[in-house]
Parts: sequence; C-alpha cells; structure tokens
Amino acid sequence: MAAPLTRPAKTPPPRAASPSDGPAAPKSPGARRGQRRAVTLFMVPFFALFTAVTVLPMFYAAWMSLFREESSGLGFGGTERAFAGFGNFTEALTNEAFLRSFGHIAFYCVLYIPAMVGGALVLALLVDSAMARARRFFQIAYFLPHAVPGLIASLIWLYLYTPGLSPITDVLDALGANWNFFGQDEAIYSVVNISAWQWTGYNMIIFYAGLQAVPREVLEAATVDGSGALRTALQVKVPMIRPTVVLTLLFTCVGAIQLFDAPKLVQLRANTMGEDWSPTMFIYTAAFKGHDYGLAAASSLLLALVAGLLSFVVTKLGNRWKAS
Repeated sequence: MAAPLTRPAKTPPPRAASPSDGPAAPKSPGARRGQRRAVTLFMVPFFALFTAVTVLPMFYAAWMSLFREESSGLGFGGTERAFAGFGNFTEALTNEAFLRSFGHIAFYCVLYIPAMVGGALVLALLVDSAMARARRFFQIAYFLPHAVPGLIASLIWLYLYTPGLSPITDVLDALGANWNFFGQDEAIYSVVNISAWQWTGYNMIIFYAGLQAVPREVLEAATVDGSGALRTALQVKVPMIRPTVVLTLLFTCVGAIQLFDAPKLVQLRANTMGEDWSPTMFIYTAAFKGHDYGLAAASSLLLALVAGLLSFVVTKLGNRWKAS
C-alpha cells in the first residue's frame, strides 16, 4: 500500500520587531558625533547674532557707565573722559525725572494691560465660538493694525488726535463733548489707545491659536453637562490656555517698560508730558540731547535690571496661577 502524501510545513512569515523584543542597538560613537556636529552647526548662527546684538552691547554699555565726560577750564579745552565708578548709577537712582518715568509707566500698565489683554482674549473667544462666521476675515482684520509699523501707527493717531484735522474731534465737537487728546491728564489715554490698537489683534491671534489646542471632547463634555457658551468660555477655555495668557502678560510687561515711539510722538503736541516721560525717553534725552553717555548707559542697565526682575515676578505669579 502506498504511503499517504504529506503537505510540506508552511514557513511562518517573518514577524515584525516589537518594543518588547528589547532595546534597539546603541548608535555608534561616529553617529553620535555627527548628530552633535549638526546641532552645533544649527546653533552657531543664533549664538553669533545674540552675542553681536545683545551681549557685546551690554558689556559696552557697562564699560561706558563707569565714565563721564568732564570739561576742563571754562569749557574751551574740550571734554575728557574721567572714571566715575558707580557715580552714574547713583545719579540715575537719585534723578527725579528718571524715577518719575517709572511711575508713568506703572500707571500706563494699569490702564493698558487689562484693556489690551482683556480685549484680545474676548476677541479670541468670540472668533472661536460656535456662532462665529467668516473667522478668517476677522482674524486678518484684527491683525492688520499690528502689520502697521509702530512709528507709522503713532503718526496716524497723531493726525486723528489733532483738532481741525481729525474727523474724530469733529464728531466729538458736534456731540458737545470736550476732550483734549493732548491735555495734561488725557495724554496718557492717547498713548494707551495707540498701543492697544496696535497690539490687541496680535495677541488675539496668539490666544486663538491656544484655543485651537483645547481638546474638542472637553468642550463637548461641557456642552453635554449643560454648560452654556459663556460658562464654557470662562470656566473651560480660559483655564486651559493659562500658559498662553501668562506668556502674553510677560511679553506685554517687558514691552511696556520699553515704550518709546507712541509717547515720543504724542509729546510733540502734549508739551506737559516732557521729554523724559518714559525711561527710554529719559535715556534718549540724556544720550542725544544732554550728551551724557555715561548716565544714559547706567540708566539703560538699570532698565534692563528692572525688566529682568519684572519678568521673574510675572513668571512666578503665572506659575502659581497655572498650578492653582
């Protein structure tokens, strides 16, 4: 009797490697060196530019702050540089105009930051809402003021503030409202308006990008639980973009103490503001009108120190808010 035919055994297909099979083979030292070289190559341009435009000017300002220009005789012999040590820093810290400029900026921040950040957040929530239409159009429309350079924006508003030229003042006069945009008490509101007009749309885009990262299932769960649009915005969306809000507050505070172009142009018509209304205006006046470069350098370093301390405080308070 013939033996039965047997089918050859099937060869199992090759199995793909899984993470449980063990760690991958370590890279060779040559590959690791190549990666480090590539990373270094990409980092060199940044550090070169950072050193050229930030680190070296700071060292040069520190060197200049240690000297002052002194005249010899009756001033006919020219000036000569004399070592002053920390004298320029002492002069800046005891200068009433320099200290008063920080008070002006503090009041400016009290008015500007809530208006700008709050307005940008409200606009972002409105654009992100389910009832919003033509979102792309409103994003571009709100961002357009930021596309205008700060100097040009200040000139535009300077024209809109000028009586006899501005349609805004004509409308106010027709309504019987008496508002002097260049008055002693009103000038700071004019500066706040220029800055808010320029930066609200920019920060709205940042907030809107943060809102797009909020998980949709979280919003759907809030809707199922009976949360309305306003409650969802305040208790779900805003808490979930806290890091974005903190970062915006940090950049806004640092930018506020460096305010220059808007008050400088408004000061041309609002003479009560003075040429040293802000710290940067004081530094500009000391350097290019008073020719006291040592005082200007010392004041700029003190301003940088204040900016660093302010950044530290805002970051600490923001971290506590995010952790709460």
